[in-house]
Amino acid sequence: MINQEWSIQGRTNRCAVTGVEFQDGDYFYTLLFEEGVGLRREDISEAAWKERNDNQQPYSFWRSKYEAPPPPAPEPLAKQTAEDLLRRYMQENSAQHAAARYLLAVMLERKRILKEVEAKQSAEGGLTRIYEHAKTGEVFVIPDPQLRLDQIEQVQAEVSSLLEPG
Repeated sequence: MINQEWSIQGRTNRCAVTGVEFQDGDYFYTLLFEEGVGLRREDISEAAWKERNDNQQPYSFWRSKYEAPPPPAPEPLAKQTAEDLLRRYMQENSAQHAAARYLLAVMLERKRILKEVEAKQSAEGGLTRIYEHAKTGEVFVIPDPQLRLDQIEQVQAEVSSLLEPG
């Protein structure tokens, strides 16, 4: 009697009898044999099928066309995190990324990675936000670019595109 638990056994790439690798487009047979409380799978070439011993009857069998597995996909580029991007932009310190730096800091604050510890008003009227990394205690000093609502969407789109994999 066959065990009712499912056991998934994948197709092999070579004949169980001859050991010869299947080539793309070859026909082969899959045989399932009762073994103990489960099933054992064998994939065999057409030649091995013709030469097999008829005394050993499989529980089930079928003929298939072998399709070579596709080559492995290249390793995807690691998805850049908001924290990685903020650190990179902090090192660059260019005015071009001021809005993105600020938005990244806000994103990390919402994720409780950074916490704002102080906001300082400069004599010229500019606002600087001081954040502390919750785990490491590192300090991030981020000038607030005072973004208008109509500017936020563009900056969000820029940051989102930088954080997407690939």
